[in-house]
Amino acid sequence: MNTIASAIWLIPALPLLGAAVLLLAGRRSDPWGHLLGCATALVSFVLAVVAFVAMLGRDTGERTVQQTLYEWVPVAELQVDFGLRLDQLSMCFVLLITGVGTLIHIYSIGYMAHDDDRRRFFGYLNLFLAAMLVLVLADNFLVLYLGWEGVGLASYLLIGFWQHKPSAATAAKKAFVVNRVGDIGLLVAIMIMFATFGTLSYNEVFAAVPAAGEGVLTAIGLTLLLAACAKSAQLPLQSWLGDAMEGPTPVSALIHAATMVTAGVYLITRANAIFDAAPAARLAVVIVGAATLLFGAIIGCAKDDIKKALAASTMSQIGYMVLAAGLGPAGYAFAILHLLTHGFFKAGLFLGAGSVMHAMNDETDIRRFGALRTVMPLTFVTFGLGYLAIIGIPPFAGFFSKDKIIEVAFAEGGAKGIVLGVAALLGAGLTAFYMTRVMILTFLGERRWAADAEPHESPGVMVWPMILLAVGSVTAGGLLVLGGGLQHWLEPVVGSHPHEGGLPVWVTTALTLAVVITGVAVAYRQYATRDVPATAPTAVSAATVAARRDLYGDAVNEAVFMRPGGKLVDALGLVENNGIDGFVSGASTSIGAGSGRLRRLQTGFVRSYALYMFGGATVVVAALMLVRL
Repeated sequence: MNTIASAIWLIPALPLLGAAVLLLAGRRSDPWGHLLGCATALVSFVLAVVAFVAMLGRDTGERTVQQTLYEWVPVAELQVDFGLRLDQLSMCFVLLITGVGTLIHIYSIGYMAHDDDRRRFFGYLNLFLAAMLVLVLADNFLVLYLGWEGVGLASYLLIGFWQHKPSAATAAKKAFVVNRVGDIGLLVAIMIMFATFGTLSYNEVFAAVPAAGEGVLTAIGLTLLLAACAKSAQLPLQSWLGDAMEGPTPVSALIHAATMVTAGVYLITRANAIFDAAPAARLAVVIVGAATLLFGAIIGCAKDDIKKALAASTMSQIGYMVLAAGLGPAGYAFAILHLLTHGFFKAGLFLGAGSVMHAMNDETDIRRFGALRTVMPLTFVTFGLGYLAIIGIPPFAGFFSKDKIIEVAFAEGGAKGIVLGVAALLGAGLTAFYMTRVMILTFLGERRWAADAEPHESPGVMVWPMILLAVGSVTAGGLLVLGGGLQHWLEPVVGSHPHEGGLPVWVTTALTLAVVITGVAVAYRQYATRDVPATAPTAVSAATVAARRDLYGDAVNEAVFMRPGGKLVDALGLVENNGIDGFVSGASTSIGAGSGRLRRLQTGFVRSYALYMFGGATVVVAALMLVRL
């Protein structure tokens, strides 16, 4: 284990090295750049597996490994080492990031085969992996912040990879700006921590939490939640996620399954000691999660773009995770369980969507697909398994994780438990509806593609990652909950508090399956038994219009934040221009005017100076005579 401990730094360092080589070597690395990108991700995954096996061989209390690389910020009282921490929680993320990330890298070889900048794309993918690994392996909040900012930078570069498209450049900028709002939240939280605890180390901060005031802990919790909302696309900072689909599809899979949107869930779960001691902040987490899971599901019901439908789905599924994390020790493990199962089926769904786009000349409108099962059987099967997993049909992965969250929500008891449980149930029904809609319009029914389209199955380099992810979509849930495995595994980090009360397990399961089947049936009746127009009808209800426009999320943000913010900036500009600048300019003008008047005394003529001297002497003599008198 000591050897593994000394090699932890290699897990993020390898993809970082790959990014450096690919981005600095330039066109010289074009012939082999994609291979290097895949190799660094794969070796990083192998190291993660070796570390996992070594961790299994140790006692529960001795599984945490910490490594200090060097003194990073030795400034007065702020002493921060660049340290890494591999424990049960970070191990879950490391395996997910490197494992799913490697499959996405391999898939990208085929997807980006004809792109002239494929080498640069793989460099950005490597950078993304490295930043996310630093984030989850950090042993203090400042190193976490470094990875946090790295993830933001990499997402900006990847979303705007095809920057020649104005829509891609705009989407990248939007994601970057929205995430800067959340980054301010994390930065403020770090400042409060240092002012309160005098340290940023996880161990020291969490150990000092019991002695801190609830008000301070609530402030830290709310600012951490603000940071999580931006990275994980939760209300009210969710608006960037749909537009981020402008990036290449492998980017969407990486962002939604293994990296960026999972960072917020990780942050809340890692800071569980703070949220457990701040009930108000934890309540805010629950509200955000419950609202977002419904918000995203409603939007997903109205999207005709296959990638944007899946993006809305991600927003909703992350909402489930945030809701579970907000339920405290009873829900932390289930939040991570759903995060892991979601990593498999959502990556598979996005790669399946990319396979369809690859076959349909980059078409994304599901109304122009149909009957693709006959020409893309492997994509149909793998996408279908991911579909069954996300809607929660047993024994697929989503059934084990989503049902547990619904169960824990009802177990809260009282009105709160009923509201949360019903919201989670309704989200499950909506998920079944919109995912069945996507499945039917894409693969079933009659063909609706253009006459000149020639859809075909994707090459093996793209299909095999989809197959492996489909296997995970089928088996991951059962394997992770077998014998309470994941709960026991995470207990040393997030604690354990078995939920009591609520509905019996069989009742929750029956209710959930009934709601899911209802959603499937409604979608089947609407889209499988009726003609599907090639273009979306314009004569629709106000609710449909609102869902198509993302429930006016952008309009609300503009009205509530952007316009008032713009007016505040204008007002501050007036204060600065007419007040501060006016005072400074007035002072300089007065001095200049006085200098101009004094300058008139310096004429340069000797006769004038002689006259001044004579006048001065006369005044002095007169003054002396007056004194004598």
